[in-house]
Amino acid sequence: MKKINFEKLAGIAVSVLLSTATPYKSASADDGHRSRIRHVLLLSVDGFHALDLENCVKGVSGLAPYCPNLGGLAQNGIRYMQASSSKPSDSFPGLLAMITGGTPRSTGVFYDNSYDRSLAGPASPTNDVAPGSCTPGMSGTGTQVLYDETIDNDSTKLDGGGGINPANLPRNPLANCAPVHPHQYVRVNNIFEVARRNGGYTAWSDKHLAYELVNGPSGQGVNDLYNPEIASEVVPLANVPGCTSVVDPTATDDWTSSFENIKCYDKLKVQAIINQINGKTHDGSQSARVPTIFGMNFQAVSVGQKLVQASINATGGYLDALGTPSNPYSVRFSLLTNRLVP
Repeated sequence: MKKINFEKLAGIAVSVLLSTATPYKSASADDGHRSRIRHVLLLSVDGFHALDLENCVKGVSGLAPYCPNLGGLAQNGIRYMQASSSKPSDSFPGLLAMITGGTPRSTGVFYDNSYDRSLAGPASPTNDVAPGSCTPGMSGTGTQVLYDETIDNDSTKLDGGGGINPANLPRNPLANCAPVHPHQYVRVNNIFEVARRNGGYTAWSDKHLAYELVNGPSGQGVNDLYNPEIASEVVPLANVPGCTSVVDPTATDDWTSSFENIKCYDKLKVQAIINQINGKTHDGSQSARVPTIFGMNFQAVSVGQKLVQASINATGGYLDALGTPSNPYSVRFSLLTNRLVP
């Protein structure tokens, strides 16, 4: 997989949003001077703390620096030292904080698994939520609201079985018991919707079909949305170099069960970003505008921090209080720093 040459794009800004909500920005122009930014690439890295950035840029416990490209962004970008993560800090509220500026109190989303007293349960049982009764026009009976892989048609498939199953969604009695999709659960608009209303073209890639929540209340926020299911069974990725066969056949129940397979999962979304930068849709099948605002979520760092992979007797995480990465964890940075960051 080739690296992206950002010099081909005049006026691009790269924002790297870490788990601590610490962004880095840089802009480049084809004439060598900073010009008006026309494209913004947002990279969300699950589990990547401020400590991780310091260590990988400067080195730690005798390790040489292991993310030079992020180090380059740190030197030329802007660092927000007083920024704070969402509270609670998790994938749904964290992403919404980045794209809306809102807290969970304003967005209405505290986690991908919550409870809503105004809604009724899904029409069909899912793995975790029992079906509920729903009477149009009446007050909701209250239900668990679960927006993860369990709402897919088939979460064992990379495409989620082709989409979200409406029967697995909570229902709104005041809307004739219509299913409530993730984007309808969010109370505030987001940067993708604003960009589209002003003539922009938008794209995003994340880890579950439920991340269609980035479409916002309008349901129209993202032109090119690509959310391959991370909980699906591991399969060869025909158009991803180095992943045309299953890299680690010892753990194939889902992408997060292997230190190596999760890298291929991230590479799949990196390829989508490269296609978009090259003026195509995420799968490279059609011509498209280079997005005004676009980006993706990385998962390899998060998996590297917490996975205990019994099949190869390997444990991720830190070795000490300094944040020295274990070997399975440290190799995660090789993917992150050599693909999207110039």
